[in-house]
Formats: sequence, C-alpha cells, structure tokens
Amino acid sequence: MEILDTGVLSEFYGSNVDRFWGGKYVRSLEKQWTEFFDVKHSLSFNSATSGLIAAVGALGIGPGDEVIVSPYTMSASGTSILFYNAIPVFVDIEDDYFCIDADKIEKSITPHTKAIIAVHLFGQPADMTSIMEIARKHDLSVIEDAAQSPGAMQKNRYTGTIGDIGVFSLNCHKAIQTGEGGMCVTNNPELAKRLALIRNHAEAVIAGGMEVKDPANMIGYNFRLTELQAAIGRIQLEKLEEINRSRQNYVDYINRMLGQVDGIHVPAVRDECTHVYYNYNIQVDEEVLGLPRDLLVRVLQAEGIPVWSGYVKPLYLYPLYSQGGVYGKVGCPFSCTYYKGLKQKYAKGLCPVTESVNDKIICMQDLRGILKEDDLKDVGVAYYKVVENKEKILNWAKLNTNNKQESNIVHQ
Repeated sequence: MEILDTGVLSEFYGSNVDRFWGGKYVRSLEKQWTEFFDVKHSLSFNSATSGLIAAVGALGIGPGDEVIVSPYTMSASGTSILFYNAIPVFVDIEDDYFCIDADKIEKSITPHTKAIIAVHLFGQPADMTSIMEIARKHDLSVIEDAAQSPGAMQKNRYTGTIGDIGVFSLNCHKAIQTGEGGMCVTNNPELAKRLALIRNHAEAVIAGGMEVKDPANMIGYNFRLTELQAAIGRIQLEKLEEINRSRQNYVDYINRMLGQVDGIHVPAVRDECTHVYYNYNIQVDEEVLGLPRDLLVRVLQAEGIPVWSGYVKPLYLYPLYSQGGVYGKVGCPFSCTYYKGLKQKYAKGLCPVTESVNDKIICMQDLRGILKEDDLKDVGVAYYKVVENKEKILNWAKLNTNNKQESNIVHQ
C-alpha cells in the first residue's frame, strides 16, 4: 500500500544518476536475491526474456558468433541469441532428464562458438559439472536459463549461480511471480554493470559519463522492473523454499501412485541434485501401456486432469529457423556476411532424442501450492481408471474414428 499511496510506481531514470539503479523496492529485492542465492550481484528485469537478451549482450556476443543451446525449451532461449545476429547451435537433450546432453556439446563446438546456454528444464538441473568443464576447456561463457528452476540445486549450489550469468523468471506461471518479471545474477562486476546498462538505456547513460570497458552491444532498452512488482517479488522470494517443498511432496505422492503403472515413466532426478518441478512430466511407452499417448491425454482431460501432449516442438522446427531469415529480407543472421561457419540445418531429425521425448511426454503444470491430498489422489485414480478400461477406450476410439470416416464419405 505504501507504493500505491505515494503514486511512485517506478524510480528508474535512464541517465547517469543514482536512480539509474532503480528505487527503494527494486534495490531491496536485488539485495534480498543476492543474499538468498549467495551471489555478488543481482539485477531485476521486466521478464526473463529481457534477462536472457541482456545476458547474451553483456557477454559481447554478436554477428558471426555461435551459441550452443538446447532445442527443448521456451523460445526465448533461442531468440536471445538471434537478437544479436548470432547463430543458435542446437544440441540434443538427455532422454531421462530433458536437459542439454553434455556428452554431445563438445562435437558441436567450432572456432565460432562463444557461449553455452544451459537450460534447467522443468525444474531439473542440467549437468553443470560437465558443462562448466567443457566451457573452461574451450574458453566459453555459460549462461544458465534458470527460469523454471529457482531453488533447484546441484552439489549444494543453486542453479543460476554456477555459470557466468544466471537468468530467472518471475512470470505468472512460475513458482514465485510478480505477474511479469525476471532476475539476472552474476559474480562478475563488469558483467553486472553491462547487464544494468542494457536494462536501462545504455547509450544515454554512457553519453552521460558512465564508463564501460567494452562498448560492444551497449545499446540499452527499457527492461526495468517497477517498484510494485519488486515489492511483490520480495514477499514471493520469502515463500520459495516452502513452495518448492510443497511441489516436491506433491510429486513424491503422485510418483508413488503412477510408478506402479507399467508403461509410465515418472520423472528421474539427477544425482546430487534437487528438482523443483515447474512441470510434472511423465513419459509414456505406448507399446507397454497399450494406449496411444494422445488418446491417454484425451481421456485424462475428460476426467478433469490438467494434462497435455508434449511440451513444445523443438525450436529448430519453428518457421523462424526453418525459413532461414530473421532480420529484414536478406536472411540475417543465417546468411550474414560476418558468419563464416557451416550453415545450420534446422530440420526434422536434427535432434532425434528431443523429437522422441516430445512424442512420449505428458505434461501437467498445476503444482502451485493449492492442491490437497484428494486432488493428488484424483490424478492417480484417473490414470488407474484409464488403464483398467483401456480395451473399452480403444474400442470407443476405433468406433469414433470409423464414424468420422463414414461421415466424411457421406459429405464428399
């Protein structure tokens, strides 16, 4: 109420003054985030998408550069690379953890590779131990896309705090949220300064006297969080551990039920990691289960279970990539004169594990701290009900298909 009473909803100035860094609540949230995640610098953004764009820019990535990334992620993990006319190089995922397969990264590194974006998908940490070893060996920067994994840990370190820059989301779908919002963290003071400049009109601030070591990518934007959002974020962060524990308990309960069903594979958790379950995702072995994945989803939805088939199609199948041009009509960045690497073949078959996983996975997102034990039981009961009646369901589906075919013939 204090913010509403003052009428001051943002205290950012896009100039080289103290308020370049934002107002009371923005700074308070950033301080609280820094302490919670045990990092040196935290910067708020108006979205994780903005944070990813700023992270790629802060690292000086530009035309002719390549950045390695998973194809199984929200679109911004890839478009943040395209934003600077750089080339996304998609590396396939693990079939059990759904994150980028570290064993496949090295063969995709070229003289043009500048960074790796490690996405901690669904709340599961990527294999940061291996990824950081590869990055150090090849002198690459690492951005962690921790949008879906706030509070997840690998070897007692929070996801987002292991690489050069970590990016978190405060979008309304996430475990903690401010409606829209994001955070970036880093232990590098120069990267922190560059992130802040990209967030808030770098060109004007530098013109006003703020010094920066490298002017590359120092075009700024309005990626600023409001005071009202920051105040909400402070309260939300205090609840993060409780929310994550609730989600983990929900998943343990559901796993005990669904783990008994042949043909259903419940989520695996990487060794020495904690999973925070942005989504609850199972894989279906259609042959063992005796039901097609999509038919199972259709019947579960009829039972009131909030599930859907697949997560997202692999990013390289988006028209943005497959049609071969992003900026203007000349095909940049893929045909940019500064790009001397091999032309990327963004087509079906590029990442077969990703495509296979998306054909087998069933997603359920509603794990937001409001479920009761009866709700969790309903999930298990619905699956059991479907499996016990699968012959009837198959016959119904066959009859329904035949009726549709007959109807089409009649109307031809």
